[in-house]
Amino acid sequence: MNFEETTLKGAFIIEPRRLFDERGFFTRTFCRKELEAHGLISEVAQANMSFTKKTGTFRGMHYQIAPYQETKLVQCTQGAIFDVIIDLRPDSPTYKKWIGVELSAANGRMLFVPKDFAHGFITLEDNTSVNYLVSQFYTPASERGIKWDDPQFGIQLPIPISVISEKDQSHSFYQL
Repeated sequence: MNFEETTLKGAFIIEPRRLFDERGFFTRTFCRKELEAHGLISEVAQANMSFTKKTGTFRGMHYQIAPYQETKLVQCTQGAIFDVIIDLRPDSPTYKKWIGVELSAANGRMLFVPKDFAHGFITLEDNTSVNYLVSQFYTPASERGIKWDDPQFGIQLPIPISVISEKDQSHSFYQL
């Protein structure tokens, strides 16, 4: 696996090595030793999957508060997404900064999302599946969300939102 740290400290784009032959390819999508070698949390409490029917569907911006913060390893296994993360660590030099990364079945890239980051994505293709390895159990009382268009962050999506859940639409602007 190739690890490329993003401009947000602790967040990595991970490119698994694909071994191709006449059948297709084989790749490793999780290796505790490799994650730990880069100082990344490697515990997995849950594996989650989302399937989204329509291009332009937005999911996010989600996070959990202490003591149930999550790290996530996100991979798009069908279709494509523009994956967005926001650094919510008040002591971080990149506090309130965001990045967006295209993850797709074609490029095979993954995004490692540190704890205390908000996460969301917009689908770039119909019939998109996203897998998440998550370090913490989902805890509804610790779940939080931020309105995706909060002006504090200035997130710029590559396409307009055509579908968003009532829950995600009702998130508030971020307050520490």
